[in-house]
Amino acid sequence: MFPARVLAGAPLALVILALSGCSSLWQCTDTTAERGEAGVRVQVEDTSGQPLGVIAEVVDWRLEPHPQVPSEGDRVHFDYRFDGADEVSGPAVDACAVDKERVALGCRTVHSSEASGSDGALTGDGWLAVEHPDQVAGVLLIPNDQSYDGPTCETDMKDGGGTHPPAPPSTGDRL
Repeated sequence: MFPARVLAGAPLALVILALSGCSSLWQCTDTTAERGEAGVRVQVEDTSGQPLGVIAEVVDWRLEPHPQVPSEGDRVHFDYRFDGADEVSGPAVDACAVDKERVALGCRTVHSSEASGSDGALTGDGWLAVEHPDQVAGVLLIPNDQSYDGPTCETDMKDGGGTHPPAPPSTGDRL
């Protein structure tokens, strides 16, 4: 038989093991947020789909050669704006040049922290290289905040897991 002191400490030991991740019941799970509806003007949302209070917008776009590599032909040059974003650690969204069927021709992530401005309105510009610039019908933003870069179960079984932003769009994805 075990002394009463040892038995009294057993529940505490089990709680410590469970909290430390040594329990066989503890499992790390990763999930991916569903991609939001792309648009010219979107309300940026966190990984749970809740609005962050930031509006991202494509203000203008045009086809023109990039000044650093004009010999490569036309690229998509677009101007964007974040309203309500933090100048230092604000959100990031994916921007995609699309054809008339809303099929992505080229994409990249734009960060509000790369933009400049005041009064909560940050503006910037970006470039997208696409294989067939003549097919570009517009530039769309995807509302999911891409700035969250938390640990995954693969990289950290103890502290990883949770919901992560959707995978960035690829050429050929319908938005």
